[in-house]
Amino acid sequence: MSSPQDLLRNLPAVDRVLREEPLPALSEMLPQQALTNAVQQVISQLRQDLLTDSERVGDVELRPDRVAQRAARICEELLQPSLRQVINATGTLLHTNLGRAPLAPQALQALIAVASGYSNLELNLETGQRGERHSHVEKLLTLLTGAEAAMVVNNNAGAVLLALSALGKEREAIVSRGELVEIGGAFRIPEVMEAGGVILREVGASNRTHLKDYRQAICDRTALLLKVHTSNYRIIGFSSEVPARDLLPLAREHDLILMEDLGSGMLCDPAAYGLPQEPTVAETVAGGVDLVTFSGDKLLGGPQAGIIVGRQDLIRKLRRHPLARALRCDKLTLAALDATLRLYLQPEQALHSIPVLQMFAADQQQQQQRCRHLLEQLQQAHLAAGLQLVEDVARVGGGAMPLAELPDWAVEIEPRKVSVEELARKLRRATPAVVARVQNDRLLINLRAVSTEDQPTLGEILIRLLTEEA
Repeated sequence: MSSPQDLLRNLPAVDRVLREEPLPALSEMLPQQALTNAVQQVISQLRQDLLTDSERVGDVELRPDRVAQRAARICEELLQPSLRQVINATGTLLHTNLGRAPLAPQALQALIAVASGYSNLELNLETGQRGERHSHVEKLLTLLTGAEAAMVVNNNAGAVLLALSALGKEREAIVSRGELVEIGGAFRIPEVMEAGGVILREVGASNRTHLKDYRQAICDRTALLLKVHTSNYRIIGFSSEVPARDLLPLAREHDLILMEDLGSGMLCDPAAYGLPQEPTVAETVAGGVDLVTFSGDKLLGGPQAGIIVGRQDLIRKLRRHPLARALRCDKLTLAALDATLRLYLQPEQALHSIPVLQMFAADQQQQQQRCRHLLEQLQQAHLAAGLQLVEDVARVGGGAMPLAELPDWAVEIEPRKVSVEELARKLRRATPAVVARVQNDRLLINLRAVSTEDQPTLGEILIRLLTEEA
């Protein structure tokens, strides 16, 4: 067996590897520096392996053609888009890692129309003078929510940050201790408040907060009473919180701003879709809350955006704040949001067109039939896997309704020639990628978030991968 020193001397030169196929063919699609970097990366890894555990590396792996093949795989990854289509078979409808809500066809058409040319983003076509980008969605938002004014920023965390910075900097905001949540990406409400220059005043206990706690905390430095949606968790059992409607008289008595972060606000009644009862944005505004913030890409079913509605004088202050420009939305977000909001003018049209609403309202028997059809497709292929139809639940996801479950069905797959983790990995590497749920050493395929157009493709991918393993 060759010694590590001999093997190190056998590492091929970069220019020698670059002449090996398929690297010359890739030079027509990638710059030479990209090919060189890939070869250097492979050689560097081989050198490291030889130094740490030479038995892992044989003479064959040091051949220029083998090094070229490894480098080619690195190069081919560069030619693939990083952001790719994924078939969501997890049963989580607003999956944060998968981009949350898919857009309605009307929103996609609006994106194409605006992205393919110029637009009146900040031009008043009537006067020919500079316009205001918020005007493109403000009328729709005020009509749908009943608020006096509205504006949009790039996400809901940004909306909360802007509101706190503009209305409470160097003053206090009173928040229930049970609402000091951590949202996705380890962003915490106290840290958002600190970044906005607001002094946090916690009241109550983790599980119980009373109106008297807010009253006792009010002082000359108080600027806001803040309610925060608890997002991904609920406190069950011995708990209580003070709803915004009960805080309103206290806010009016002390001339304070009452602000509520709904997290994921709905423009229609969630109970109509079998979801837990929660106040809509319009109900929250009608209840007297001065400023309401919510996301555009969750229950609303639009693009990522932070929507702010409320009193006109407060919205005016937010628009004039320096952070407003740093957090503003681009034309694509506004185009997709505008198209989505227009669908809500007619509730039936919204249900017919907005994918996430269709998922919420999906009939359980129809879902069972879809899963049965997929099961029969897989069974006819005589795969080396255990297959069966099982009862399941779909979840809202996205931090919107952590306890909400929709009765559903799934196809359960128990592969016999490969581990379930390996099958899940191969599905993620397919084109299009498929993300399913691993549970109890089984792979569960839930179809509620899979479009009818994608279902045949999903079946073909499953058959191909399970056939290859067999």
